[in-house]
Amino acid sequence: MIARITGAALRGFLVAMMVATPALYLPRITTESTEIVALLAILGFVLTFAEYNSTFPSFIEFRDAPPLNRLRFLALLTMVTLLTLICKHKFEPSNVTALFAGLGTLFAHIMDIPYSPVRLVVLMLPDQATLETINGVRMAASISYVVALCTVAAFFFAVRVQGWPTGNGAFNVWINLPLFDPTTGGDVVTRLQRDGRINVALGFLLPFVIPALVKATSELINPISLDDPQTLIWTMSAWAFLPASMIMRGMAMLRIAELIEEKRRRAYANAEAMQTA
Repeated sequence: MIARITGAALRGFLVAMMVATPALYLPRITTESTEIVALLAILGFVLTFAEYNSTFPSFIEFRDAPPLNRLRFLALLTMVTLLTLICKHKFEPSNVTALFAGLGTLFAHIMDIPYSPVRLVVLMLPDQATLETINGVRMAASISYVVALCTVAAFFFAVRVQGWPTGNGAFNVWINLPLFDPTTGGDVVTRLQRDGRINVALGFLLPFVIPALVKATSELINPISLDDPQTLIWTMSAWAFLPASMIMRGMAMLRIAELIEEKRRRAYANAEAMQTA
């Protein structure tokens, strides 16, 4: 019990610190924004602590199937931290911020190619955007997208090479997929495969579709201004993290469907062997 409470509190604290990182390192703009960040950090701590301290699941998937959620958190934390350091270089330059700003410039040159998601993000900016804003968005999008690709590759390695989730013991569908009802909607394997493929397809398409939708609706809806550093950090992190998270969810569901199918085949083979014996 003590270990569960300690682990839940540590996870909640890490989530709160991640939420507060941009506000702590970047110049404070208004008192209201500081209060909002503090409220969101407290909310993140409470929700995470309540989820991981409870015996029963609520809404967080794959809670008992590491390292999926750990990779997700590490990816988002890496995005937020790197973008915060890059944005801080404009206000308080140092050797550390210069290093990551140079890294962002390098990735921007590599990733900003025709028809790439990064190029589409740059093209969605309004015509009156300044050169500084364009370069900042290009670097932020490149860094976030590279981190997302590395996270997806790491989870693919865990699934295909390390055999996730078999190394963590029996997979409990109720705990790890609390929003999935295996008793309704037909065969479980078919549903898992369908949902997994949909998640992978959407995760692949969203980085391309979101900038196109923003550009198409910019005349009807006033788009979010990316001149503010905190807005830039969270917008670019969400743009890269959500599709990567969907791809990882799809890969996980396809893997679970594969394990259930293998278990069924073994059960059928054993039953036939007993009948012939």
